[in-house]
Amino acid sequence: MPFTVPDAQLTAMLSEDAPYGDLTTLGLAIAGETGRLSFRARGTMTLACVEEAERVMQLAGATWTERVAASGAQVEAGALLLAAEGPAGALLLGMRAAQSLVEVASGVATRARRILRAARQGRDGIAVACSRAHLPGARAVMLKAVMSAGCVPHRLGLSDSILVLGAHRALLGRMPPHLWVARLRAAQPERKVAVEAGSVDAALQFAHAGVDEVQLGGLPPEDVAMVAQALAGMARRPLLAAGGEVDEGNATAYAAAGADLLVTAAPYAAPPLAVEVVLTPARGGIAAAPHRTAGPGGDDEAVRQERASRQASRKDP
Repeated sequence: MPFTVPDAQLTAMLSEDAPYGDLTTLGLAIAGETGRLSFRARGTMTLACVEEAERVMQLAGATWTERVAASGAQVEAGALLLAAEGPAGALLLGMRAAQSLVEVASGVATRARRILRAARQGRDGIAVACSRAHLPGARAVMLKAVMSAGCVPHRLGLSDSILVLGAHRALLGRMPPHLWVARLRAAQPERKVAVEAGSVDAALQFAHAGVDEVQLGGLPPEDVAMVAQALAGMARRPLLAAGGEVDEGNATAYAAAGADLLVTAAPYAAPPLAVEVVLTPARGGIAAAPHRTAGPGGDDEAVRQERASRQASRKDP
């Protein structure tokens, strides 16, 4: 698990959905009833943000939770992901936010893992970096989703790395690349200098100006191969990152062309993957056990049955 989204952000999600309470639950006078929620995958997915879904349920007031899977797991249709018990008012308050978190994040993670697998068919061990071209305000969830898939963040923001774009160079006039590279190194001596190039010629020019990374934005795989071949004998060759329209359909070709890294925003366009949420009356009242994650020796019958089913399936030839 890469990290957990802070409680403050999860609490804000709950507040956004019910700033003045849940009118339906209050109107039906069922907030005090005891219930049990179960979250199950409706299809195969790379799971993401299930830890946050569990925490949302706890923050909403669930008195018992158990998480059966972790972010990064590959789960099948019907797999139990999370269970929660408590007052119906609390369960209904947190239910939709928790469900949406897992559905959206798992959709992103599942596509990110497909792209990573495709890339590694072209070059074993190549990394896939996901850019920050996601909806503003959703960074923590999107980062966790792509990292759960085995990808890495491209840039965490403008404050953590240097990437010279065409928009920057447009304001530098005719200043030669080696001069603005020197300016950046003097201003930020601990940072690597990356530059985006839109053509083979520009890529070669920037490489010889002493940058640390050339990001080949929108170039086809054959152009990436041309740059890689032209720089093969360079004593200090910069990292070559293939960016632009990289997805599961062309990641293999880009990796095979000689790119050291693939940069993509494609996972963020993935549709949510459905998670079924069922609320039933709790048998015997609200569970008194504390919040806990899945582990051996759990005393919840549904969770025990789920584990037994998975163990039996692994023994099948």
